[in-house]
Amino acid sequence: MATSDIQKASVGDLELAYETFGDPSGTPVLLVMGLATQMIGWPDEFCSGLAERGHHVVRFDNRDIGLSTHLDDAGPADVMSVLGGDRSTVAYGLPDLAEDTVGLLDALGLDSAHVVGASMGGMIAQLVAIAHPERVRSLTSIMSTTGDPAVGAPAEAALGVLLAAPATEREGAIQRVVDTYRVIGSPGFEFDEAAVRERAGLAFDRAHDPAGVSRQLAAILSTHDRTADLGKVAVPTLVIHGEQDQLVDVTGGRATAAAVPGAELLVVDGMGHDFPREVWPQIIDRISALVERVEQSR
Repeated sequence: MATSDIQKASVGDLELAYETFGDPSGTPVLLVMGLATQMIGWPDEFCSGLAERGHHVVRFDNRDIGLSTHLDDAGPADVMSVLGGDRSTVAYGLPDLAEDTVGLLDALGLDSAHVVGASMGGMIAQLVAIAHPERVRSLTSIMSTTGDPAVGAPAEAALGVLLAAPATEREGAIQRVVDTYRVIGSPGFEFDEAAVRERAGLAFDRAHDPAGVSRQLAAILSTHDRTADLGKVAVPTLVIHGEQDQLVDVTGGRATAAAVPGAELLVVDGMGHDFPREVWPQIIDRISALVERVEQSR
């Protein structure tokens, strides 16, 4: 199934680049991607698989990534200072990214959607459900966590690749992505280096902005613990996490599911902090089952 051309929506002072799959009259499913990852982190075939279930799938670039607005005037965040408690270089927080997401729904003329977020995108999706429950038909939080520092902590090796100095040229940037996913990827499935290299090259060609990534990371590091707020989430919720996730430990997913009343939890053995092709059918099935159940009750 072909994707639409990339379009841009005005959201406040920003322009957010987005792309759609499937029939516009289908059930809206909004995909929110994570740190340092453009919307192409949702693979075309994954999006098409959802669209083939009758969903109108929207993926987009968050602020400071891809083809959306980059806040260059803000300068890079000093991540080490943020870790030390100095928030003077934090340009925005995760709640701002959640408001961007709601603004995109407004721009698309959608009163509500099924919201699916991965990693930082899961944190954003959670905040949308917390602050704007009327806009969220269902919530799917994948490889994410609650903001409680006691859960979801990265392994030492994963933290090392997360904080490594960014590459400045194309081949180095591609190799850095490959090296990163060798650490945080899914040990239970074959590592598809060719696909990782292809996507990393495409991402570099679309936009390479380490300063923007630092601002996104600062937003994560300066966020508050959402556990209590998640206890008030009443929208149907699915939590998906890899058992072998080295970047966001599976305790983060378990805590998210425990915090949200009635949430379903799917822990995938062999899965790390990525989307191996082999798990796409299972994840698509579970998201679609949740969407269809909610739609039948509307």
